[in-house]
Amino acid sequence: MWFDSGRLCLDLVATCAPHEGLADGDDLRLWLVGAGLVPDRTPLARPGPDWVAAFRDLRGDVEFLVRAEPRPGAGPPTARPQAPAPPPATAHALARVNALAAGPPPGLCAVRDQEGHLVRELCGGVGCGALLAAVARDAVELLTDPGDLALLRACEGDGCTRVYLDTSRGHRRRWCSSELCGNRERVARHRRRVLAAGPR
Repeated sequence: MWFDSGRLCLDLVATCAPHEGLADGDDLRLWLVGAGLVPDRTPLARPGPDWVAAFRDLRGDVEFLVRAEPRPGAGPPTARPQAPAPPPATAHALARVNALAAGPPPGLCAVRDQEGHLVRELCGGVGCGALLAAVARDAVELLTDPGDLALLRACEGDGCTRVYLDTSRGHRRRWCSSELCGNRERVARHRRRVLAAGPR
C-alpha cells in the first residue's frame, strides 16, 4: 500500500490505482493500520463488507471532488463576480463527505505499554463511522485550504492516476513515487535513447 501522498484522504484515493487496494476487509484493516488511523496495538477484527463499501464510497467522493476542484493559480481568473453553481454530482459528493466529516472522530488515549512507555490506543472501541469521519475531515481540510490545493499534483507516470501534494523543494516533483513511476520513466527514456541510437 502507498502512503506518500501527503494527506490521509489522498492515501485513501491511492488505494484504487493501479489495482483495487480495498478488495476485502483484510485489505481495509491493513490500510487503516498503515495510515495510522488505528494504532498498532488496538485490536481490530476484520472489517466486514459494509465497512469496505463505506470506505470505497468515501474514496470515490473524495477523488471526484479533488479532481473537480479548481486549484488556485491553475487558470485565468474569472471576470464573474460570483462563482458558478457546482454541478449536481459535485454537490452530492460534497454533501456526503460533509455528512461523514460531521461525525465524531475516533477517541485517542495514551496508555502505557509493557515497557512503561506511553503509546496511542483507540478508546471506546473501533467504529466504522468514527474512522470514516477522520478521513472525511481530512478531505474537508484539503478542499478548503488554498495552499494545499495549490500543491495538488497528478502523477506524470505513464498510466498512473495517483494525486499527491508536492511539498518538494521548488515544487518540482513529477511522480507519485520516484522509486516506482519515476524509475519506470527513466527506464523507458533509456530504452528510447538506445532504440534511437540503433545497432552499433
